[in-house]
Amino acid sequence: MTATIERGAATAPVSNSKPAPKKPTPGKRGGFLRSSNGKKAIMAVTGAAMVLFLVLHMLGNLKIFLGKDSFNEYAEALRTLLEPLAPYRTVLTILEVGLVVSVGLHMWAAISLARRARHARPVKYVAKKSQAQGYTTHIMRWGGVTILLFLVWHLLDLTFGVVNPKGFDSAPADRMIAGFDLSRWWVTLFYVVAVVMVGLHLRHGIWSMFQTLGWAARFKALRPVAALVSAVLVIGFLAPPLAVTFGVIK
Repeated sequence: MTATIERGAATAPVSNSKPAPKKPTPGKRGGFLRSSNGKKAIMAVTGAAMVLFLVLHMLGNLKIFLGKDSFNEYAEALRTLLEPLAPYRTVLTILEVGLVVSVGLHMWAAISLARRARHARPVKYVAKKSQAQGYTTHIMRWGGVTILLFLVWHLLDLTFGVVNPKGFDSAPADRMIAGFDLSRWWVTLFYVVAVVMVGLHLRHGIWSMFQTLGWAARFKALRPVAALVSAVLVIGFLAPPLAVTFGVIK
């Protein structure tokens, strides 16, 4: 007696198509500099460059207290850096362009990080932000806009003399004294507001840099260091224009 076993046909068709390739992660598309860590690095480097510029610029501005000649000599020394190896004002122009690029990159990185954080958390937290967090956010946002507007005005006023009463052909000390004359009190007021914004921006930025580097948890004294650096810069930048406005420097 024999038994016959029949084989059934396969019911599931076999697909020869290859699986679709995975889409690249948006954060990896542009390399390190387009990642969150890369943008934080850009903010740290450009922020350090701007702080160094501010310190040197503040020290130069304080020379006005030593007299007009001292301030004019400082301004001329900036324009003749590396002469005769480099043409007149070449190094200063390079530094100014570098500063503008640093400001642009700093703002681009900050805006990009803010947008990325917003997209990563499309649904708002149920708990409201603290008043301190909201205050800091507004300071960094509107402070950055104020600083940018002030930088444009400052260049047109004291560097190029376009909006200065003495014009471009006058001596730098004369432009500063005319620019902050009591009759132009609104310019001094704008300067004060912008410099205070710079100080608040710096205080938060320096402390954020310490946190990013992991130093904040280990060195508690760095918080007052950030506040001290900001306060020194604010006082140093406000002293010359206020001295001119109130007649201490004539």
